Amino acid sequence: MTSLLERLAQPKPLMADGAMGTLLHGKHPVACLDLLNLTQPDLVSDIHRQYIEAGAQVVLANTFGANRFKLGSHGLEGKLEEINVAGINLVRSQAARSKGEIFVAGDVGPLGVRLSPYGRVQRPEAHSAFREQIGFLAKAGADLIVIETMTDLVETLEAVSAARSICDLPVAACMTFTRDDLTLLGDAPAKVARDLQAAGADIVGVNCSGGPAQLARILRQMRQALEVGPQRKTPHLWVKPNAGWPENIGGRVLYAAGPEYFADFALDFWKFGAKVIGGCCGTTPEHIAAMRRSLDAHPSTTIEPLVNTGSKNDEKFIPEIGR
Repeated sequence: MTSLLERLAQPKPLMADGAMGTLLHGKHPVACLDLLNLTQPDLVSDIHRQYIEAGAQVVLANTFGANRFKLGSHGLEGKLEEINVAGINLVRSQAARSKGEIFVAGDVGPLGVRLSPYGRVQRPEAHSAFREQIGFLAKAGADLIVIETMTDLVETLEAVSAARSICDLPVAACMTFTRDDLTLLGDAPAKVARDLQAAGADIVGVNCSGGPAQLARILRQMRQALEVGPQRKTPHLWVKPNAGWPENIGGRVLYAAGPEYFADFALDFWKFGAKVIGGCCGTTPEHIAAMRRSLDAHPSTTIEPLVNTGSKNDEKFIPEIGR
């Protein structure tokens, strides 16, 4: 099997999967979705199957909240290893049935607690919690570690550091942004990209947030900010947008962006340099299938040249995409 980093060096991007929580909530609403790896494994496994059949090549395990803090809030800290290992095994079993090459990702989300100075959890505690979960994911056979939907850059850096300290797997680090294109704590995409690069992430990106238009804009800012030098490799770029901002209509949470809208943006993401493209909240196997068809219909594309702003520290916005 080609390694993930070898595959990312090829011109065409990899297709990642879409939302897991959205589909699980719709079929089996529970407080702890990660526990379904043990109580409803067929349900979780079937969602992985649907994404693989839709064309996903990078599939994230259902382990987003499987850390000691979040599981502890449900009284499940004693099942931390079991839940993480089961999550990897469920993806691996579906990947084994596929004729294509599937990369199994250990999914690592926020700890669910505030780090100092905004909360009581100190950075060493956060590092230990991330190291614990990532260790189980790596031991279970993950092909890469995906740190995603992060709102605190300091917490994200601790997660990357923990991954680097316990395994040699490729690491993707992705943050989410508010409507003003800043993280919840006010960091701009350029700073996020450079700091994650300096921390040693192999893949840097953005997920969740708003719809494809916003994430395309943020993706371009991240790519513009990344430095290229003889002593530093440039990280690959990752993008997984929500199906728009969630709206509460008639007591139901709905997402407006449909599969064909995502199909149009799949090509834009590729042109802007993304090497892993997928979907987040509100997306379905239909969204992934539409993007895959769009990419497959184009054997190649021209990557948009970087804009020379005159300074590597310039964090000015790249012009917004009109949609």
